[in-house]
Amino acid sequence: MALIPSQILRVAILLSYFSILCNYKAIDMPAHQTYGGSWKFLTFIDLVIQAVFFGVCVLTDLSSLLTKGSASMEQERQLRKLIGLRDWMMAVLAFPVGVFVVTMFWALYLYDRDLVYPRLLDNFIPQWLNHGMHTTVLPFIIIEMRTTHHRYPSRSCGLLAVCTFAVGYVVWMCWVHSMTGVWVYPLLEHIGPMARIFFFICLTALINVYYVLGEILNNYIWDSSKRITTTTTTTTKTP
Repeated sequence: MALIPSQILRVAILLSYFSILCNYKAIDMPAHQTYGGSWKFLTFIDLVIQAVFFGVCVLTDLSSLLTKGSASMEQERQLRKLIGLRDWMMAVLAFPVGVFVVTMFWALYLYDRDLVYPRLLDNFIPQWLNHGMHTTVLPFIIIEMRTTHHRYPSRSCGLLAVCTFAVGYVVWMCWVHSMTGVWVYPLLEHIGPMARIFFFICLTALINVYYVLGEILNNYIWDSSKRITTTTTTTTKTP
């Protein structure tokens, strides 16, 4: 039996994302006042994705609780829709985008932080908030994957959705650059057009890799759990 029920964990994680988003939006940074505002940063988009995802998880838990013991087919149908939305968001957005943001940020930060998080930002963003945006996303999403079995869509549909998101964000970055003359991330200022295209292709491929990794990890966790449960049941029944 879990030390903390998964439903309580989800509520706590959702509240933490609300806190992070509110604190981030309260910061008076020059970048927030330019074209695109906070929405041009993948970190902020990811925070919104995670908050919406865990909001759907909490709503699913509440609906499941309210429909327990109910004979209403309509309520059951609505609950199945919520579960389907929750699982789709986990597979296509929450896991691949969350893991991508954490790994890319810290890889570039360790290589040369000025490429992705200039030292000037230390004057606006406290360390705890930086970790809330770029670190805790990973353990939160792993906890969710470990506590709840999510049904992934077909590999082709999932990868198509992930590619659509990745290409959409690349197009959005290019549009912001065309409107302002400035790239969202300093790294893009230091490489040429062809290198930029190659960089975008690699990033799109990487986020697809993270989708497949999430699918494999989800199946591994829950296949292992089923094997353990089956073994335990068999052992208990053996005279």
